[in-house]
Amino acid sequence: MSETVRTHHRVRASELVGRNWLNTGGKTLDLEALRGKIVLLDFWTFCCINCLHVLDELRPLEEQYSDVLVTVGVHSPKFEHEADPVALAAAVERYEIHHPVLDDPELETWKAYTARAWPTLVVIDPEGYIVAHLSGEGHADGLAVLISELVAQHEAKGTLHRGSGPYVAPEPTSGTLRFPGKALFLPPGRGSSAADERGSWLVTDTGHHRLVELGTDFQTVLGTFGSGTKGYADGPAAGDAAVAQFNEPQGLVLLPEDVAAKAGYDVVIADSVNHRLRGLSLADGKASTLAGSGVQRLLEAGPARVDEDAVGFTGELGGHPLDVALSSPWDLVWSRKLNAVVIAMAGTHQIFSFDPLTGAVAIIAGNGLEGLLDGAPHEAWFAQPSGLAEDAEGSIWVADSETSALRKLVIDDDGAITVESAIGKGLFDFGFRDGPAAEARLQHPLGVTVLPDGSVAIADTYNGAVRRYDPASGTVSTLARSLLEPSDVIVDHTQSAGSEPLLVVVEANQHQLVYVPIPKEAQQVDEGAVQTHRPRSPMAPGPLELTVRFTAPTGQKLDDRWGDPTQLKISSTPPELLVSGGGTSVGLLRTLELSSEVPEGVLHITARAAACDGPETEDGEIPDHAACHLYQQDWGIPVVLQGDGDSELVLDLRGMD
Repeated sequence: MSETVRTHHRVRASELVGRNWLNTGGKTLDLEALRGKIVLLDFWTFCCINCLHVLDELRPLEEQYSDVLVTVGVHSPKFEHEADPVALAAAVERYEIHHPVLDDPELETWKAYTARAWPTLVVIDPEGYIVAHLSGEGHADGLAVLISELVAQHEAKGTLHRGSGPYVAPEPTSGTLRFPGKALFLPPGRGSSAADERGSWLVTDTGHHRLVELGTDFQTVLGTFGSGTKGYADGPAAGDAAVAQFNEPQGLVLLPEDVAAKAGYDVVIADSVNHRLRGLSLADGKASTLAGSGVQRLLEAGPARVDEDAVGFTGELGGHPLDVALSSPWDLVWSRKLNAVVIAMAGTHQIFSFDPLTGAVAIIAGNGLEGLLDGAPHEAWFAQPSGLAEDAEGSIWVADSETSALRKLVIDDDGAITVESAIGKGLFDFGFRDGPAAEARLQHPLGVTVLPDGSVAIADTYNGAVRRYDPASGTVSTLARSLLEPSDVIVDHTQSAGSEPLLVVVEANQHQLVYVPIPKEAQQVDEGAVQTHRPRSPMAPGPLELTVRFTAPTGQKLDDRWGDPTQLKISSTPPELLVSGGGTSVGLLRTLELSSEVPEGVLHITARAAACDGPETEDGEIPDHAACHLYQQDWGIPVVLQGDGDSELVLDLRGMD
């Protein structure tokens, strides 16, 4: 998030400095060359689900204002792997980014704009002055109003230059698969009639926006599902008549045969960018929508109350399943104990469930706050859960990517859930270290599976490895290395009796599925435990005045019909850093007290604000059926305590200069 000092004079934008430029045809850009355009800096990192949401929010604006708006993605990495230029180039292609991207591995431009969170948006006017700082997602409507105002203002002044921008498209990757996400084994009789007696594999061909059924050689294409065009449409999904459309599909789950027969479809698909669950009937190749309105993180018309239930733990969500708002469902697994599909809802940092027979959607764990916290389901914090697997006892293992953690949902026979952590320390701790689980480190894992002996294999994506956690010994080891962003791992079901089991790994950046043997003796690797490299903010022990600034977009008004429509939730790591001022309460101002006994730590701050569309009624009230919006941002701010440090902290949820 960007922090600035408001003054009465305009502030010049800092120059764009980094290692390299992508999507410019090899050219280096500077702000002088962009003078006359409205420039939107998007500070992002490719691990961050909120950043991916913003990429999609910006696409309509980039198209509408293509002759006056230049978006520049400033890639300032969180994880070590994200600083790899090859990995960044793959991410830019994978997410179909159609604007220039500055590679900022040393966070030089990040620091120049005093960014504090991913994503942060900074708007620069055609004369090179900063006019807005926006933190988090959900700002598309406000940006549209601001851009139109800037266009009118600078066209009148003669300082707006229309014309094409500096974007140059790269050469696309070609092949059967393109950045595949997840895979699912189809046993004999459930897949294509062309499959052999060993079955087949259904793969989300994420970069091609479709599903592909492969033979067990991973080369033979037995069928495809979806037209291959990004979008959203139900209907025939197979063959030449396919009209069904997906948008970056990810997780898959095959329903039990008796459930599938009653539900009328076989496979549930996490259609991530469409924010929907889709169904696929393998017999007739028809795709349908099961749950999700397609509207992500939006409070519908009505009260925009900011309370614990605004995006938090609510249990079963009422209403029709097609009216329920989902947010980037990423993986799916069938739970025998819950008799339902369990969903890794990456976009809200929660675990959902879906009942195929009733259509009921529920939040079963996670209160929507981002981080690592165990315990009761309504108290637990997750951070972009991205992989799921069920073990023999009916517990659900979770690859919690942003905390580089392996989590577990322990489900009692009566359905009660407790959240536990096996590996992982927090949002900013990662690495490549085997050994005792308390000391082991992963780096942004996306997939997980349970091995025949009860241990857990993890697709340790940013380490390019498959790791193994043994619950019996509480230790971590490495099964395989030198993979290119493995996004899923599954136990192979096609081997003959007595054969050593194999793993099937979805190697996303190699655009393939590969077999990986399970070694008799796993490796022990120790390349260190590290923390995200970000500058620590010097803070003075004692009182700290926190201010989060929020300005409702033009045409919106804070929704104060039920009291203060803003909220702060604050905690710290370690907890001893914060003597007082923690917890949840309304308002965007808070006095904290920092300990003089703790040398450093991280402040965790979540801000929320609710605003509704105008115009206002004659008495100044918000119309009863106005569309309402929830703005939220999570900050993890590393601080170091020193006598001459700051006693004020100012953050912008949505600030205008």
